[in-house]
Amino acid sequence: MTPSGAPASEPVSRYRFPDPETADEDGLVAVGGDLAHGTLLAAYRAGIFPWSDGPITWWSPDPRAVIPLDGLHVSHSLARTIRRGAFRVTFDTAFPGVIEGCAAARPGREETWISPAFVEAYTRLHALGWVHSVECWQGDRLAGGLYGVAIGAWFGGESMFSAERDASKVAIAALVARLRECGFVLFDAQVMNPHLASLGAVDIPRGEYRAMLRGALAAGARPL
Repeated sequence: MTPSGAPASEPVSRYRFPDPETADEDGLVAVGGDLAHGTLLAAYRAGIFPWSDGPITWWSPDPRAVIPLDGLHVSHSLARTIRRGAFRVTFDTAFPGVIEGCAAARPGREETWISPAFVEAYTRLHALGWVHSVECWQGDRLAGGLYGVAIGAWFGGESMFSAERDASKVAIAALVARLRECGFVLFDAQVMNPHLASLGAVDIPRGEYRAMLRGALAAGARPL
C-alpha cells in the first residue's frame, strides 16, 4: 500500500482490449499480451479478467457472477462460526500467504491457473495498493483467505482458499462488511460455483454487469 492507504497512480496499458461483446460462447475475449499492472487494470475496467497463462487468456463470461452487497446469505452454522470467533480476520497483513494458499494444489485440484507469473503480477499490484487480501487465522496459522482487485467502488474477487472448514466463507462475510462500510457498490465474483451460490451470489447478463461496472468505477469509495 502507498503511505496514504490509497493506490498508486494508474499506469497506462500498451494494449487495447476487444469489446467484451465479441467474446465466444465460453466468454473468451482475447489471447496473448502480458500481466503488466497497466494491462491488468485496463482489463478489469473493461469487464475482462485473465485466466491462465502460456499464452495468457482473457475472459468476459455471460452471465457474470456477482455477490450482492445487501444480499449475502449467511447460514445458521456460518453465523455461529462467526459469533464464536472461530477465526481472527485481518486485511492486507499476509498477502503472500494468501496467494500461495490459493495457488497450492489440493485434492481434486492438482493443477491451478495461479502460476508463478500470476503470483508475481498480483504481488506487484498489491504493493501498489490495487490488490487486497483478507486473512482468516487460527492462532498464528493462516487457515484461509481470499484476494482481489479494487478500483473505484468495484471489487473483483480473484481466488480464495480454506485450510479449515468455513474459513473462506468467513473471509467473504468480513469482506462484504468492509466493502459496505467503505462505500463499494459492486462485488464481482466472475464465474458461479456452488460455493458462491451458497453465499447468495447471483448470475446477471454481461450487459447488465458492464453497466453496473461503469457506475462502480465512476463512484467514489474509501480505501479498503
